[in-house]
Amino acid sequence: MPFFQRKHYTSEATDFINDLKKQRPTLDAEQRAGRALLWDKKVDRDAWSDYDAGEIKQKPYVYQTDAS
Repeated sequence: MPFFQRKHYTSEATDFINDLKKQRPTLDAEQRAGRALLWDKKVDRDAWSDYDAGEIKQKPYVYQTDAS
């Protein structure tokens, strides 16, 4: 047995998450559904390449006027 090992220790955060999952068994599925709304999307590479090709480069000093 290692010298610094604690037997059966769980942090308060782990206890909270485990209790929350016991109270709401559908929590994992709800999180996956929420993630799918914003993040898990198929990327259209052709559309992105067209977007990048049409981008206009910004001037280095945006807030400086040309008036002398």
